[in-house]
Formats: sequence, structure tokens, C-alpha cells
Amino acid sequence: MTAAPDDASRDGAQRELDRFHALRARHVTGARGPLALVQTQWVDHEQTVWGVAGSWAPAPGGLPGLQVTATAADGLEVDGEPVDGTVLVAPDTAVVPGMVRFSPTSTGTVVTSDDGTSSALRVWDADSEGVRGFGSISAWPHDPSWVVVADWVPTPEGTRVDVRHQADPGLSRPKPLPGLIRFEREGRSYELAAFPAGDGDRLQLVFGDATNGAGEGTDGSYAVGRFLFPTPSDDGTITLDLNRAVLPPCAFSYAFNCPVPPPQNRLDLAVEAGERHVLGRDGRPLH
Repeated sequence: MTAAPDDASRDGAQRELDRFHALRARHVTGARGPLALVQTQWVDHEQTVWGVAGSWAPAPGGLPGLQVTATAADGLEVDGEPVDGTVLVAPDTAVVPGMVRFSPTSTGTVVTSDDGTSSALRVWDADSEGVRGFGSISAWPHDPSWVVVADWVPTPEGTRVDVRHQADPGLSRPKPLPGLIRFEREGRSYELAAFPAGDGDRLQLVFGDATNGAGEGTDGSYAVGRFLFPTPSDDGTITLDLNRAVLPPCAFSYAFNCPVPPPQNRLDLAVEAGERHVLGRDGRPLH
């Protein structure tokens, strides 16, 4: 029997969403995917980093990045070259970011703070406990009603939004706010704030909703919130396909410090669309 056009459309949307989830699973289990991050250590003076070789210190002269001192016996490499002495490791903001190799499965990268005044070493292990124990990312099936076409309202240049993070909620990290996202749902009006996700027009929307932490075990969704990455259209609209809402990196590893939803992005709706939990091989949430 031939499916009706609306059935065919729904089936096609679900297949496309399944492909999206398959790519997500491949990403999170990669050598530098979220499940591989085992350590983030901010370095403001010379120190060792637990579990890896070398003595680490801020780059000299206020330069971005870190410097590492190690001997040949440590077996440490920076940018493919063995280290026997002191070497600068470029941060992720450099044209060519530095890459450290500690072992066949363990690598390191350097991240900088938003204001560029401090740097941290991130240690990744492609054979981490999280990677080995991963089973799947649970998600709701595709629901066309959660593809929301909202109004995109540009804000005056220089407008910013106050962004807080999970590990240090008392510290404000303001982000540029290029516009507001306005829509109505179930008779209520909403106005959301999203900040630039990087180069181009793509935005990062950090939101919470009534499913966060609801129920027990695999019910509801991850307690902290979720991310969406929409792009404004030229016609003054922005489409929020909430079926593609994803879990933040901190759902996969405690070594991440994720932004939390600003107050205006905490919806009193149950958004039963998108990713829900990181599940282990036993089907239970990893975190």
C-alpha cells in the first residue's frame, strides 16, 4: 500500500533525524568527542597536571597558550615532535592550534578563557571510561509540531546577554546578543536570547524546559538544559527545529563547564523533542 503524502513526509523527516542522531553518536565517541574529555585544568602558575606528563605553565610574556617542560623519557609530543625541554603549545584560538600526544589514546589541547587572560589544558582519552561505557543518546521521535517558525528581531549593535555557567554560576560571561527570538505557543508569548555560535550567522540557543530533570531514570530530559543551533533567515524569521535539540557537552563529561539557560530561556513548556539522556550500555543514564 502506498503511504499518503503526509505519512511519507513524516517518514522522511524521521529518517533524516535518524541520520542526524547517528552522526551525533559518532561525534560524541570520537577521539576528541565529549565522552573522551577526562580533564580540564586551568593553569595560572607552573604545575603538574594529574595523569599526564610534563610541567605546565602559562606562556611567557602574556602570550596565549601554555608551555610544557618535559624530558625525552616522558614520551610527550607537541605537534608531532618529541619534547625534550620547554615547548609552547598554541591555544584553540590560534590559526594552527597546538596538539599534544601523551600516549596512543591520550591527547591534549589548550583552551583560553573568554577574555583571553588564562588558559587550560584539556586531556582527551579515546579509550576513556565514558567512551567504553557509551550505549546511545535517547531522543524523542520526530514531531513536526516542534518545528517552530519564530520572528527574528535584531537588537542594537553592542547589545549583550548575561551568560552563566554550571560550575561557577556567580561569574557573568556576557555574550553578544544580535537579536531576539519571538514566538507563541499554547497561547503564551516567548522571547528567547541566543548568542553567536562562531563564524557566520549560526546562533547557539541554550534553553531549559519542563522536561529537564522530570521523572526518574530515563524519563524527561537532562536536568541542566539543552542546546539548539538555528540560523536567522533573510525574511525576518528564524526556524527552531527542536527535534534537533542536543545535549550539552557537560551531559557527557564532568570536565566541561557548560552555559546554563538564561532566565528568559527557561520555558514553562514540556519540549518533548530532541535529545533526552546519555545512556550507558545497560540503558541507564551515564550521569
